[in-house]
Amino acid sequence: MSEDQLPWQWTEETWRPIVEKVRAGKSLKPTAWPNGAACAVALSFDSDHETSTLRWGDNSPGWLSGNQYGARRGVPRILELLKRHDIPASFYVPAVTAMLHPEEQRRIIGEGHEIGIHSWIHEMNASLPPEAERDIQMRAADKLEEIAGVRPVGIRTPSWDFSPVTLSITREMGLLYDSSLMADDDPYELVEDGEPTGIVEIPVEWIRDDMPYFGMDFRRYSRPHTPPGSALDIFKAEFDMAKFEGGLFQLTMHPHIIGHRSRMMMLDELIRHIQASGPVWFATHADIARYCKEHAGV
Repeated sequence: MSEDQLPWQWTEETWRPIVEKVRAGKSLKPTAWPNGAACAVALSFDSDHETSTLRWGDNSPGWLSGNQYGARRGVPRILELLKRHDIPASFYVPAVTAMLHPEEQRRIIGEGHEIGIHSWIHEMNASLPPEAERDIQMRAADKLEEIAGVRPVGIRTPSWDFSPVTLSITREMGLLYDSSLMADDDPYELVEDGEPTGIVEIPVEWIRDDMPYFGMDFRRYSRPHTPPGSALDIFKAEFDMAKFEGGLFQLTMHPHIIGHRSRMMMLDELIRHIQASGPVWFATHADIARYCKEHAGV
């Protein structure tokens, strides 16, 4: 590919390998969920905390204080809510977050939740040389195991930034699943260069993420402050359709965003709505990945 070529000038030999590098393969959606559940529900929390600021090279105590809120108030509120409803969740934790808040990670594991890989310091994968991305992903897994006492089996890339080598590193590490891509609503197998990998994708989507509705950084983003009730309506509709289709409802949240009072009330109402709808299966991303891998189409 010539550097002075524009995409409309590319030949098929140029654009096809780019498209086929990482693709959605066969669906892993089972025909039935455990115990007669109408659908699976996967709640997740990206515990970015201070790395949301550190990733940019910023040293602002003001911005860091807003990130610290996720550890100081957000995670405790989330864990209490999960305990009250007796449901498990998955937490994706940068290594630097784990080093800053080791007891938080041990509490998460101790209360029956999952911790997954989420970078070293919330760096953007695609901006790294391949050898640096590989080293960071492996060191992050080692650090999480050292602190939390459990080896992660899944990964979510920061900001869902996925480089051409991310999947090959994940395969090399023998991970069970990824949760960074968006080719479907329901779990599927990842394919790399036309080869099925055995890696389960638990797909994400910005529609099912708290950041677009509530994220606020006057330096980089527009300033969304969606009323919690409006986001609740969207999340309810996403769940209701997932249940109608017998599929997966996956939700991504951030403790320093969702952990505020009005939004925690919204999350509590969403959980109550889901529970009142009939039998559903609340599970970690890892448990859903295992079940789908074993029962795809069954």
